[in-house]
Amino acid sequence: MMVFRTLSDDHSDLAHSPLLRAALLTLHYAQDHGAIGLTQTKAFKRVFVHWAVKHFDWPGSGADGMFRYNKVINEYEFPPLEVLHYLLITLRLGRHFKGEFRLTKRGAELAQSPGRLLAELIPFFILDIDHASYARFAERPDGKWDVWMNVINVEADHGTTDHALFAAFYGDGHDRGNVGWREMAAFSSCVLRPLEWAGLLIETDEERAGKHVHHIFKTPLWRSALNLDIDGMLQPVPVQ
Repeated sequence: MMVFRTLSDDHSDLAHSPLLRAALLTLHYAQDHGAIGLTQTKAFKRVFVHWAVKHFDWPGSGADGMFRYNKVINEYEFPPLEVLHYLLITLRLGRHFKGEFRLTKRGAELAQSPGRLLAELIPFFILDIDHASYARFAERPDGKWDVWMNVINVEADHGTTDHALFAAFYGDGHDRGNVGWREMAAFSSCVLRPLEWAGLLIETDEERAGKHVHHIFKTPLWRSALNLDIDGMLQPVPVQ
């Protein structure tokens, strides 16, 4: 069983979620400007895409890096915004009307309630989205979210690596440098990355013996927002 708790609007752990931060910025922008302009294909217009790239402060997709080689960026070239746009429409927090994205009454209400917005946004994003649809590859890893989440809950409790997590589910012998790299990439794209975007995991890189090692840690938001079957088996986190 996996339960997502609703946190208070002033809970400090909400700050760990890039997706929540992006959603709040988008909803507030639409409120402040009355609407967000859409292209003929119903994507956000470039003026807002550029604003989002600059203000989302998205991990791994900072404004300096994205604008270094691309002076013009479309919505589909900034996947976090494309996914967020879909989420806001599907959850009926916004709607398309006469060439614009406008907030619904519900969207306007949740824009003022970060805790409730997280409780609406994150479970749907993690559990109901086809994460392979915006990944580089169409492959999907075998498994279910309740198993992935409970095992990660234990394996990453005091930090682990992406390789060790993959091995916990699918066995050792896979590596980004051998024939198993596609399976590892699918697991990273469809399991680890959504959890990072949600703000439940954080990844750091280290170069060791000429190879990049990807360390995975649970964020404080994981502990405050999730209630999982095996929480009682975990050792208390040492107080610094």
